[in-house]
Amino acid sequence: MAFKPNKLDPGRSARDLFGWEMRNHRQLADNMSLDQLTEILGCFSKGHLARIERAESMPPPDLPAKLDVAFGTDGRFGRIYLLAKNEKFPGKYRQWSEVEAKAEAIEEFSAATIPGLLQTPEVARFSLLAGHPHATPRELDALVSTRLDRQKRLVSPAPPHCWFILDESTLRRPIGDIAVMRQQLDAITSDHRSHITVQVLPFAAGVHAEMGGSLFLYSMPGRPMVAWEEGARSGELIEDSEGVAARRRSYDLLRAMALSPRESRAMIRHISKEYGRASEPSRELA
Repeated sequence: MAFKPNKLDPGRSARDLFGWEMRNHRQLADNMSLDQLTEILGCFSKGHLARIERAESMPPPDLPAKLDVAFGTDGRFGRIYLLAKNEKFPGKYRQWSEVEAKAEAIEEFSAATIPGLLQTPEVARFSLLAGHPHATPRELDALVSTRLDRQKRLVSPAPPHCWFILDESTLRRPIGDIAVMRQQLDAITSDHRSHITVQVLPFAAGVHAEMGGSLFLYSMPGRPMVAWEEGARSGELIEDSEGVAARRRSYDLLRAMALSPRESRAMIRHISKEYGRASEPSRELA
């Protein structure tokens, strides 16, 4: 079966437009392959260029000028890059990022990993590397920077109220080594900011409607609440009133099933101590 490249929507975002123009100019240049373009540019791998063309990775700063030289486009890629570099998220996640940046209250349930808004830099790096195993160091640095930038609102003069419900599995699944995980859990329990509440949904709570994914509820100033559901590879913004109301009920049920904030803090500290004991060298009996 012949390979069919994914369809690009140049109107979705500047990053998509950059990838579309890149593919379009390859095709105009006697159907130049990515292998041939890699040889011409000299300092980028085929996989890296493919991800940029699919709008999955942000173009690095030195690529636009090289493409303009390769295709004779008189600064076209440089101009698109000026727009694309201000879009930190791929087009499919841009709506979500814009909503989160304006929300006055954020409620999140995570069944997969520590929420990005709570992650330490080390956990952010290991988590993003797991999801982007072929990312170059430069790409990974950009992803980590984008994730940590999201946290700046939490320390702003008027931060959103944040309520996090963490599935117990997010605390017990190691990310990085034991020291990294202990540092992460200790960071959560030592954070006493009044606008951040953390609860743990223990294994004992049993099955529930949001297993395996993440659910976000955003209270917006002057407009109805919106929801965002996310899986391992995709996300969906939900704005219709019935859909949001259903997620509101689901989240409220999770909150009722979870441990209290005080009990949750105690559990997180206990799990952190378990990591500490696991890191101690074993002692043989005399």
